[in-house]
Formats: sequence, structure tokens, C-alpha cells
Amino acid sequence: MMGAAAEPHEPDEPAAEDADAATDADAARDHFDRHGEMDPLMLELLVCPLTKKPLEYDPETNELISDHAGLAYPVRGGVPILLPSEARSLKEENL
Repeated sequence: MMGAAAEPHEPDEPAAEDADAATDADAARDHFDRHGEMDPLMLELLVCPLTKKPLEYDPETNELISDHAGLAYPVRGGVPILLPSEARSLKEENL
């Protein structure tokens, strides 16, 4: 008794999560115009993860500033990094 011929194995496609992550990163970069300014609508939606207060974008340092927390969150590749562990303390500047 002969078995059915095996179908050719096709290479695995990239995981859907990888494609979604790339799409999310591209979308985040789109919130900056060609002059590096943050989209006002995007800025209205972002808040400090610690204080839940609005953030201000500083184009000179490419950071989102939380005056209430005294922290500056970096923006890397157009993606805001809203992790307190990644933020720069603004209190050091005032010493």
C-alpha cells in the first residue's frame, strides 16, 4: 500500500505579531511631521504613566516632559518611551 505524496513544505511566514509590531511602529512615526513636531492629537492622548497628567513635547531634546513628575521621557524613532526607568530626571537640572 502506497501513501499519498507529501505536499511540498512552504516556508513559514512571519508571525502576525511581528507584522503588527512593525505596523504600530510605523504608525507611531507618522505622528511626527517632517520637521520633528509631534502631532497635537497624539500629544493630547499621551499622559505621564505616573501622574496621569498631560505631557509636553520638547523638540530640542526629542522628549516628552512631565512637569508634575519631574521626568523627561525619550522619543526614539518616533516612538514615545513612556517607561519611568527610561526617563531622565528634570530635578537634576535644577540643582
